[in-house]
Amino acid sequence: MLRARTVLLISVIVSATAVAAMPLTSELAESFEKKIVAVQANAATRAKAPRPTPFNEDETNSYLKYKSGPLLPTGLTEPVLILHGDGRVTGRAVVDLDVVRQKQSRGGWFEPTSYLTGKLPVSAVGRIVTAEGKGRFELEHADVSGLPVPKSLLAQMVNYFTRTADNPGGSSIDDTFELPAEIRRIDVTSGRFTVVQ
Repeated sequence: MLRARTVLLISVIVSATAVAAMPLTSELAESFEKKIVAVQANAATRAKAPRPTPFNEDETNSYLKYKSGPLLPTGLTEPVLILHGDGRVTGRAVVDLDVVRQKQSRGGWFEPTSYLTGKLPVSAVGRIVTAEGKGRFELEHADVSGLPVPKSLLAQMVNYFTRTADNPGGSSIDDTFELPAEIRRIDVTSGRFTVVQ
């Protein structure tokens, strides 16, 4: 269970709006998965010096394409990642807004999900800030099908998709979260991110 959460957190913590430059392959997905296993193994041992594990954009997107299906919550498909550098990331996925609305909406004219239906591409741009084993996402902007949407709509989606048996109330888009597997920070540079334990 911890391994699955680590894989999903590391995969989804960084997000994107365009297809990676290299072709996505099952071999690159395997490379990503082997690095996750190494990160988990590192968590079980203490080290005096920081241990960095780099993941490139193509490995990450290959993993998302070929291996992440069982880890993704119902209503979220086709995640893609782009790493801009300096902590900035962009993410895109196809979201079934009907599923989100059915589980979240209280109805009414002012409910953002009242006006959107079906499976639509959702993108978010922001900055990942991590230090001392904690992280947070600072949203810059979000859109649905290329049209800007308020933060409140993205917040509803984040709340819905982060609900688990251990966290039935879900998480807020503004929450500070604990990094798994003894990860101290995640450095995002252009085309790659590095997990430092």
